[in-house]
Amino acid sequence: MGWIPDAIIEEMRGSHQLGLFMRINTDPALHMWFGVNDIPAGFDSIDPDGTVYLGGGRLLGIPTLEVLVNGTADSVEFTLSGIDPATADKTLESIPAVRGATVHMGLTTLDEYYQPMSAVLPIWAGTASHVSEASLAVPSDQSVSLTLSLAVVSGEATRSRAARSLWSAPHQKAISPTDRFCDGTARLARGVQPAWPNF
Repeated sequence: MGWIPDAIIEEMRGSHQLGLFMRINTDPALHMWFGVNDIPAGFDSIDPDGTVYLGGGRLLGIPTLEVLVNGTADSVEFTLSGIDPATADKTLESIPAVRGATVHMGLTTLDEYYQPMSAVLPIWAGTASHVSEASLAVPSDQSVSLTLSLAVVSGEATRSRAARSLWSAPHQKAISPTDRFCDGTARLARGVQPAWPNF
C-alpha cells in the first residue's frame, strides 16, 4: 500500500463519486466539502481525529491548483455563489480571521451512501489571503444574491506582501541548507550557460 490506499485506486479505476474537502486552519478550524450533506471525515496526517465537514453545495468548478515553483506564487479563489444577503452577512460576521491561515485541499472517493471510503488525502496546501464579497445588479422582480470568495496563494505571498523570491543560492540555502539547485543561477543571469550538477 502506497500513499493512496489500494481500495481508493481500485475505486477510481471505475465509475466513482469523488469527494473534495477543504480545511482552513483558523481558530476554530473551518471544515467544508463540496457536497450537499454534512459528513464526518478526517485529513490523513493533518487531522487524524476528524470532525464534521459542512456541505458547501454542488461543485460547479474548482480553480487549477499549482504548487510554488521557484519564486512564482499562484493565487486562486474559492467561491460560494447564490447566497442571500442575510446569510452572507451572518457568514462574514461568524468566520474567524483567515489571513495567513493554512488551507488544505484533499480528496477521497465516496461509497454508495456518500460517505468517505478513507481518510481525506491531502493534495494541495496554500495560505489564505483575504475574503471578498460581490453582488451583481438584478431586475427588481428577482432576488439579490451574493458571491463570497476566499483568495488563497500557493506560497508565502498575500495581497499586501510580495512572494519571497528564491532565485539565488543564499536564499535557497536559508530554507534548505543542502539544496544546490540554485547554485548556478548567478551565472545564468549573466548569460553564461552553467553546467548543472547531476544529483
